[in-house]
Amino acid sequence: MTAFLARYPVVSVVGFAALAVYPLLPFADPVLGNQLIPLLIYALLAFGLNVVVGYAGLLHLGIAAFFGIGAYTTGILTTRSFPFQQSFLVAAVAAVVVSAAAGVVTAAPTLRLRGDYLALVTLGFGQITIYTIQNLENITAGTQGLTQIYVPALPGGTYRGTNAALGVRDWQGYPTFYYLCLAVLVLTGLFLRNLERSRLGRSWVALREDELAASCMGLNPARLKLSAIALAAGLAGLAGCLYAITLKSTAGPDAFNFNRSMITLCCLILGGLGNRPGVLLGVFLLIGYDSVVTPMIDTWIQQQLSPEMKGKSVYKLSGWKLFIFGGVLILMMRFRPEGLLPAERLKHELHPEEQAAAK
Repeated sequence: MTAFLARYPVVSVVGFAALAVYPLLPFADPVLGNQLIPLLIYALLAFGLNVVVGYAGLLHLGIAAFFGIGAYTTGILTTRSFPFQQSFLVAAVAAVVVSAAAGVVTAAPTLRLRGDYLALVTLGFGQITIYTIQNLENITAGTQGLTQIYVPALPGGTYRGTNAALGVRDWQGYPTFYYLCLAVLVLTGLFLRNLERSRLGRSWVALREDELAASCMGLNPARLKLSAIALAAGLAGLAGCLYAITLKSTAGPDAFNFNRSMITLCCLILGGLGNRPGVLLGVFLLIGYDSVVTPMIDTWIQQQLSPEMKGKSVYKLSGWKLFIFGGVLILMMRFRPEGLLPAERLKHELHPEEQAAAK
């Protein structure tokens, strides 16, 4: 069953179609719709990390730093605290460019590093980014983050806030921004699908399999690593831009710490490295459980408890979520290390006996 789901893209098409139709249904809940927006943004962030980890095979633990760079670039260009006040389109392009440039600049000195050493460097870069944001208070507002991000969608436009009396809809909210995030995610998925089948995508896979063999075949490992990190950082910056726009704030620097990078990596491990449907499944299972399912279950549990037991974390599913995350990851690494919907190549690498039996 899982081989069928991983091999045929119809599952992804049906999933995206269901997300597109949901706001139009008569029973659609706007609260749930608003909760789905962060899931779409995190899916875009996971797509970016999948490029560098799943395609190129580089263990990167600082993807949240580029996520934060994109968010703060958007905040600086759009907030009313600064005179720039650009449109969403300008901010999105700037967030991608700045984040990709930061990825190239930080990765260039570390191209000779591999494995755990590269992971430690990327982890350090993520921590440096957090402290830089905290200390540049005149620009980033320190630990509070930038607020009042109300922007027009296109250059030359004006922001139109919510006004129920006039029937004006806030484009930064549900369902307008929901559809925008969904469209960006779909276009990114199609772009990565074509890129994976291109010469560059096949070169990334060759680099992941054996860097020495790839260099002997005439490939340039340094260029391949830089291109993968630049694309991953650019997608993370775009996700950060969408994140800041939907919150109308950059949030504090702690929103882009190491935990964010690890949760994104866990989504890839759970869903399946190198496989786009697997990445989406991992995001919707892990992030969906955290931000959608857990609050619903917590609310139901609190309603069943007596007054003296309400409010205690031991009786909340959210108080046990890290324990549950850890247990699930341990079980996954023990019984299905390739993920729920793995790439065919990775599945054959981790289970060579199945391939031999098929022959």
